[in-house]
Amino acid sequence: MAHHVTVMTRTGCHLCEVAEQDIERICGELGVAWSAHDVDSDPEWRAEYGDRVPVILIDDAEHGYWRVEEDRLRKALA
Repeated sequence: MAHHVTVMTRTGCHLCEVAEQDIERICGELGVAWSAHDVDSDPEWRAEYGDRVPVILIDDAEHGYWRVEEDRLRKALA
């Protein structure tokens, strides 16, 4: 099954930058597609995720927030 990881981010968020770097590295190693979206570009995203960025989604389901838990993410994508 091919997964897709989404990182919900915010401009100027240091934790978001770190999470994007981690996701890029891990997904690159595993051959998993990923994307990032700015929560402030959509009012619904801002309401849902705005106080917890970065938020990591796998196949549109929330996986975690604030930090990438690498071992847990790798297991979810295996």
